[in-house]
Amino acid sequence: MLGACAAWSLITAAAHGGRPEGVLLAVLAVAAGYASGRICGELLPVASPVVGAFAGLGLAVAAPHIDPGSQPASPLGQTGATAALLTLSAGAACCAAWAARPPGPRFCLRLLAAGVAVAAAVLGSIPGSVACLGVLLCSLAADRVRRRAVGLGGLALAVALVTGATWAIAEDALPDGPTSSLEGQLTRHRVLLWRDALGMAGREPGLGAGPGRFAELSATAAEAVPPSDGKPHSAPFQQAAEQGVPGVVLLAAVFGWILYALWRSPRSTPVVLTAGAALTALAAMAAVGNALSFTTVTAGAGLLAGLATARPAPATPPVPPEDPPEDRADGARMNH
Repeated sequence: MLGACAAWSLITAAAHGGRPEGVLLAVLAVAAGYASGRICGELLPVASPVVGAFAGLGLAVAAPHIDPGSQPASPLGQTGATAALLTLSAGAACCAAWAARPPGPRFCLRLLAAGVAVAAAVLGSIPGSVACLGVLLCSLAADRVRRRAVGLGGLALAVALVTGATWAIAEDALPDGPTSSLEGQLTRHRVLLWRDALGMAGREPGLGAGPGRFAELSATAAEAVPPSDGKPHSAPFQQAAEQGVPGVVLLAAVFGWILYALWRSPRSTPVVLTAGAALTALAAMAAVGNALSFTTVTAGAGLLAGLATARPAPATPPVPPEDPPEDRADGARMNH
């Protein structure tokens, strides 16, 4: 599936002279994170997600380019990468809590997830704090879910509803009251970027305008003061504008493939649903922001998916030590 995404970005770039480097880097980051998660999750099912949780928290606190305090007012900041990293960190901590058997470490790891939510509030990312708390609550409730397919289906429905709501806002298909309220939260500038993206998708539904060409074709991005980062701040709309309808289908297929891998995962249902909740929150953020434009976020998403789908190493019974050759020879002489 990731190979198809990379190949389609190259095809659309060749058709319209786009720049596929960003898509290829994102694909590589997801693949590398997923492979690392599968390996580390098999060898260290508890320690690996703990390290990942602290790494995500450290990146969100220390990285200046994703600091929400320097971004213009919007529900996720300009990028939403801080909220995304913290949400993935909370999900990793909760997965580690379910993998830990003693109640003491399990309680401490859940406290770590709650601490990540507090850190998000301190950093000024209120949506990130809400998402972290949501992941923690979903993780606590996951133990009561007997059929993981039902839980994963609900998560897929939630992402579909968020994506549908963004499309309805961009198309002005909602009543005036909800539209005005949501535009006030999302900012008028962001809604205009979405409408530009839909306009490009309508003109080139098959191949799109080409990867990386939204900035040069969007009048809203060109007129932005201060200058825009040249992205529509929505992963589905960016795919539709730059890679056409097939790009959107591939993006949805990758998310569906992740949910399918979680459904088939040999890990316990609470671990699977916890990771699914964190990745669903990330998908919702990507629908209203450009969190997936950051390599740290895409790699972290792949890492969490890999940790939640890793096959734990089987417990091998201890092998009794073999007698030294001289002992075997002495035993043979005594028997003789």
